[in-house]
Amino acid sequence: MVITRHAEARAVLADTRYVPPPVRQDAPPYTLGWLRARVSRFSSGETHAERRRALEDRLAELDPAALRRRAREATLERGGEWRGVPTRVLAAALGVRAPVPLVEAVAAGYLSGEESPAADAAVAELAGLLGDGPSVITDLTLLLQAHAATEGLIANTLTHREPAGVEGLLRETLRHDPPLRATRRVDRATGEEIVIDLVAANRDPAVFAEPERFDAARDETPHLTFGHGVRPCPASAHALALAAGVLDALRPAPTAPAGSPAPMPASAPKENS
Repeated sequence: MVITRHAEARAVLADTRYVPPPVRQDAPPYTLGWLRARVSRFSSGETHAERRRALEDRLAELDPAALRRRAREATLERGGEWRGVPTRVLAAALGVRAPVPLVEAVAAGYLSGEESPAADAAVAELAGLLGDGPSVITDLTLLLQAHAATEGLIANTLTHREPAGVEGLLRETLRHDPPLRATRRVDRATGEEIVIDLVAANRDPAVFAEPERFDAARDETPHLTFGHGVRPCPASAHALALAAGVLDALRPAPTAPAGSPAPMPASAPKENS
């Protein structure tokens, strides 16, 4: 079943009856399959709750405002070459070594589950660099999300040329052009797989006025890009901060009308969950 309506999508995401599709549990240690079996994203029940708490505890150590500032500085230092900046900045904030090519190799199959020798080798090498501590899986999870979803958000935002502020551009890109276009759940009672079309749900005319029009001046909208209900993204504030920092470096501030007061300094985005 494919869900395209906003209300139906919210109902599924808020119902514990619907869980992520199961992943294999028998993969050899330090492979992509092994990693996917140990992260919160693909788990459910108390296992998911425990793993999510570990993510939240790790994220609590990171200041979104500092991430935004450092992402801006790193983008400027690299002459505007922003690819890899979110991963580098987050790795530095976590205090770990995680070369971008290795993270990229793992990210290629992280969501789809498409295993490959290159991805398996990259997982093993990253695990070796991160050490054997309890935060290895947590740090890998955060780095993979920063590389794939955050870079996707930045790339989609850069396709829009409106002379708007960074926050408005990001907010509307999350609604109009989400980096993750669909998410899946399985009905535990029937085994039926549910595909939530995030693009369609975020453009539901019953919820959003002129849904097909990109409008960076919209107020906050109830988009579902960061999830909803049982499993909202725990790192939305951090992802937005990294993306905003890159865009701060790449986009000139919009010109204020004559006589307008000077703009306030940019602040870290608020968490959307």
